[in-house]
Amino acid sequence: MGEPLRITVAGAGVAGLSIGAALAAGGHAVRIVEQAPKIAEVGAGIQISPNGMRVIEALGAAEALAERSVRIERVRLIDGPTNRDVLTLDMNTAFPGAPWLAVHRADLIDVLHASAIAAGALIETGQEILPPPEGRALGGDDLLIGADGLKSKLRARVEDASKPFFTGQVAWRAIVADDADRVPEARVYMGPGRHLVSYPLTQGRRNLVAVEERSAWAEEGWSHEDHPANLRAAFDGFGGPVKEWLQDVDTTFLWGLFRHPVAHRWFNGRQVLIGDAAHPTLPFLAQGANLALEDACVLARCLSEAPVKDALAHYKHKREERCIRVTDAASRNARNYHLRFPPFRFAAHTLLRVAGAIDPARVTNRLRWIYDYDATV
Repeated sequence: MGEPLRITVAGAGVAGLSIGAALAAGGHAVRIVEQAPKIAEVGAGIQISPNGMRVIEALGAAEALAERSVRIERVRLIDGPTNRDVLTLDMNTAFPGAPWLAVHRADLIDVLHASAIAAGALIETGQEILPPPEGRALGGDDLLIGADGLKSKLRARVEDASKPFFTGQVAWRAIVADDADRVPEARVYMGPGRHLVSYPLTQGRRNLVAVEERSAWAEEGWSHEDHPANLRAAFDGFGGPVKEWLQDVDTTFLWGLFRHPVAHRWFNGRQVLIGDAAHPTLPFLAQGANLALEDACVLARCLSEAPVKDALAHYKHKREERCIRVTDAASRNARNYHLRFPPFRFAAHTLLRVAGAIDPARVTNRLRWIYDYDATV
């Protein structure tokens, strides 16, 4: 059992609050510092898949999260232009070990914030951490954890700044009111060079994420507002409920999708990276928050079992290969939704329909390595 440590966590998002809760529950003195003036999260829904839910359960937050989320029973792949079903996956049958939840990001942040406070972590807002040079922690601390996200200041200390590249894809996000369609399923509407993901949230809301391939560059980040007419125009040819949902969009945000490399160095001295600071991922497997939860669980356990230097090396060893594999898989997955050439689309969709009818387990087994992973053991 490692000695209790004094630890500062930079950032109070999913990664920062979950590592703060895990470490404080393990007896460490934890301070979480957030640059924003209050702990809040804007914007969008996210999916917590079974691998992330195992960490939520280990933090003692499963019941609280279940009250503020929708349990996804099925995932449907649908041809966007025709609204014809391609494949339906029963998530309870495919992944019986833990639920699959859809939750507004703000609700997840609230639940993790409460868990961190209950575990004894101190949370300070309205402060910016400037990481010391030469791998040092802050003041008398034993460790500085960089949970400061995509544009991490700590990553620039640990290794050279990440050099992302534009993928040729942009994404819109929006939330609309939808009390009529409360079917607990996630739907992926696939079309030539584009797709739209939709699922219900609590309080009569529906989350929309729409991705389009295009050469025109768009800025990276979640807070760049766009006109809803641009989103409607991009998906004008889609059938079913998509057109109605998009007509109800009054606010939407657009961001460019950039591929960032997984960090080569995850730690330097007494500084270590976690979550998006170490391995930003594209949204095509909905694993960003889940990987952050996994990181938190593994790093907390490593620090409980070994001195800091050895613990950080063990943490990187346990996490690096998996994070590279998941981020690579996410990058490839969009291509499966965006087939343009009609004969290829028809053939691919036909194969999926046949596979779903004859052996649906074969389809889900392809990604079982992601969702069966258990960071708590």
